[in-house]
Amino acid sequence: MKMKLNNGKLKKNSQIRLLEYFVLEVTTRSVTNLLDIHPNTADLFYKKIRQIISFHLALQASEVFDGCIEPDERYFGSVLAKGKNHINGIENF
Repeated sequence: MKMKLNNGKLKKNSQIRLLEYFVLEVTTRSVTNLLDIHPNTADLFYKKIRQIISFHLALQASEVFDGCIEPDERYFGSVLAKGKNHINGIENF
């Protein structure tokens, strides 16, 4: 399955500039002023980029983690002397 960006009437040059600003973490409000486009257009474009990134990250994660994952006590902490669990500096009662 392939997911790609298809933004109808937006010119290719504007798409490239929007992508550059996305990578530079420029807000959509600033981008609308810089490129003179409607705020909803920038919001939708940023949303689509995030969806594509999420899609590809999920694909990679499914390739890496295709089996059962079982954390051990080194991750969650060990049992203390009084029988209390110690997780990341917080005592559980």
